[in-house]
Amino acid sequence: MNENLFASFITPTMMGLPIVMLIIMFPSMLFPSTARLVNNRLVSIQQWLIRMTAKQMMTIHNKKGQTWTLMLMSLIMFIGSTNLLGLLPHSFTPTTQLSMNLGMAIPLWAGTVILGFRHKTKASLAHFLPQGTPLPLIPMLVIIETISLFIQPMALAVRLTANITAGHLLIHLIGGATLALMNISMTTAFITFVILVLLTVLEFAVALIQAYVFTLLVSLYLHDNA
Repeated sequence: MNENLFASFITPTMMGLPIVMLIIMFPSMLFPSTARLVNNRLVSIQQWLIRMTAKQMMTIHNKKGQTWTLMLMSLIMFIGSTNLLGLLPHSFTPTTQLSMNLGMAIPLWAGTVILGFRHKTKASLAHFLPQGTPLPLIPMLVIIETISLFIQPMALAVRLTANITAGHLLIHLIGGATLALMNISMTTAFITFVILVLLTVLEFAVALIQAYVFTLLVSLYLHDNA
């Protein structure tokens, strides 16, 4: 019980060298590419889920926006698989690191904004000043819209970091409470264990939902600018 709650979020090392890059590359091994004419069930289910997600997410885009399909599908697969692997015991979740999530959010957000200013300059500039704004409010609204634009990647990264970190901390706390209650009351410990199992199932859903939300918001930013 004296263990540091945030010990599981420390970047793991091996022989003094950080191995976070190996952990980040590991999820790509879960999505094998096959040259067979008929795939096995696992690959077929993966491809079906990817096609269904791509169809649902990219139908709102024009041809220019649909060129981002491969990037967005790779993003949701990476975040989802990384979040799920982080639920395994004694594992490390890279998406609990704000620096990594900002490293994903800022380039994608910047790409959509640059694309908008390049191809839809007038429409992009019009977002800074809604139509019919009173003249005295124009400077204030321009500042507010500019701040809201630059806060988008921060909101993306903080949302993902906070949700994954909060879930892991809650599992850690309830797991520790279950072990402590086993020496006091087995009935209470069993009830706490049932809560822990239900929370773990919920965290599996949160891991996939957060991957979908992150990618969906990037897709919406792209739709506003492409």
